[in-house]
Amino acid sequence: MSAFHPLVYRVPFRLNRRSFLRGAAAVSAGLPSQTLWAAASASASGFVPSQLIATSGSGRQVTLTSADVKDLRAALSGQLMLAADPGYEQARRVWNGSINRHPALIARCATRKDIVRAVQFARSHALLTAVKGGGHSISGQSTCEGGLLIDLSLMRGIQVDPAGRLARAQPGVLLAELDAQCQKVGLVTTLGTASDTGIAGLTLGGGQGRLMRKLGLACDNIRSFELVTADGRIRTVSAKENRDLFWALRGGGGNFGIVSAFEYHLHPLAHPVLAGGRMYPFSLSAPVIRGIIDMADQAPDELYLSVSIVNDDGGNGLQPGRYVAAELVYAGDPRAGERFLTQLGKLGKPVTDTITAKPYLVAQNGPTGAAPRAMPPGLGVYVRSGFTSTPSDTLIRDMIHAFEQGPPWLDEIGLGPQGGAVARIKPDATAFWNRGAQYELILDGLWADHSQDPHNIAVLRDMWKAFEPSMKGYYVNTEPSAAEQRLRATYGDNYSRLVQLKNQYDPTNLFRLNANIKPSVVG
Repeated sequence: MSAFHPLVYRVPFRLNRRSFLRGAAAVSAGLPSQTLWAAASASASGFVPSQLIATSGSGRQVTLTSADVKDLRAALSGQLMLAADPGYEQARRVWNGSINRHPALIARCATRKDIVRAVQFARSHALLTAVKGGGHSISGQSTCEGGLLIDLSLMRGIQVDPAGRLARAQPGVLLAELDAQCQKVGLVTTLGTASDTGIAGLTLGGGQGRLMRKLGLACDNIRSFELVTADGRIRTVSAKENRDLFWALRGGGGNFGIVSAFEYHLHPLAHPVLAGGRMYPFSLSAPVIRGIIDMADQAPDELYLSVSIVNDDGGNGLQPGRYVAAELVYAGDPRAGERFLTQLGKLGKPVTDTITAKPYLVAQNGPTGAAPRAMPPGLGVYVRSGFTSTPSDTLIRDMIHAFEQGPPWLDEIGLGPQGGAVARIKPDATAFWNRGAQYELILDGLWADHSQDPHNIAVLRDMWKAFEPSMKGYYVNTEPSAAEQRLRATYGDNYSRLVQLKNQYDPTNLFRLNANIKPSVVG
């Protein structure tokens, strides 16, 4: 499970790009691999071939008998889908349209027992295993080619305890759904910045959001997890039970099992927040970026400021082209936050301004406050990111230069704030190590022509080389990298402890499709 909050979503007043994403959703697809369709291409719903060829975690072929498949299907309260079953095409997809993979089987779990049965099946057959929560998987690792996809999207239950200030949510829940239920009783916890992201991947990787400087990361607000480990056991994980896993799950991603329930600590927030954004001419990029950084370096915990250079498609009444965009969210009394508008006013004249007091749900979800839309595959997406200290003037110049020289489908290069409550937790208190980072730099591109996927990804990888020397680790929810050097920088001194726990709880690396902590026992 993974989740991503690209800066395209950090600026909610640019909702025209969401419309563009939805309109392009039908662009992707491609044909399924011949291996999966050979036995079932002409089959009716529910047909099970005598043999089904799948892929193991090591990449070898695995032959599943019809009895194997039928037994799993009968054991699930939810659904087991094969390639020819109705709904398979939708279920296999993730948000990133450049990802076009075809699992041999999709187990759509309805209960925690379904998760246990799917994990036991995957383990007994050594299957390549992917886990999908909300499906907002930029890296594509919440699906797989030829393996077993454990799909949690049917598990959408939410319970809120106002008196205890707790929320319990299942792993298929999306951010907007949990935000909405909590706000009904004037409560909130840190969640991400894209309303259609799943809570599971977001929280396990850390969970950055607009309230993190005041309330900490999403993982810092977890009271307990219900976890299915690779041996098929259900474990309660908290500060009192399975404390080693409680440490690891808060930032260690999906390496240690599948979470079947999350329990969050909630905080009062019933008043409006001062929130919105301003867009400025591209010519003001340098002073606006430097001005936002200077403001953010002196900001109280209640203030969230991000800034990015963007390609805008003109849906805000603007001429299509390049702009610099700033987002502000002040989580305290809106009147107290108005002093920061005066500071913003010194940065230059904006071409749009949507900053005003508004309900928190509007700040999170956009002007309509609407529930998240379904996100089938659409545009190709590629992202690189890294944590850094206060950006130098050289780094700012590099950002501007890269955008000037970049292709028209280069979407954004932006800086997201860290610090505040996030930094006051010791790096070794949870698996999330980069507590001292002050900013996250993100570069991303969006395109519709999937014949250009390899080329465009190569272009962005090459562009990132100018920024890599200034980075120290990265946010695993942005782009789960396979490079061990980057992973070690991300987890720092916590890395060796994570490997030890991987050895203990997942020695065969069943849960490998993530920012993978490889068990030393299997190399």
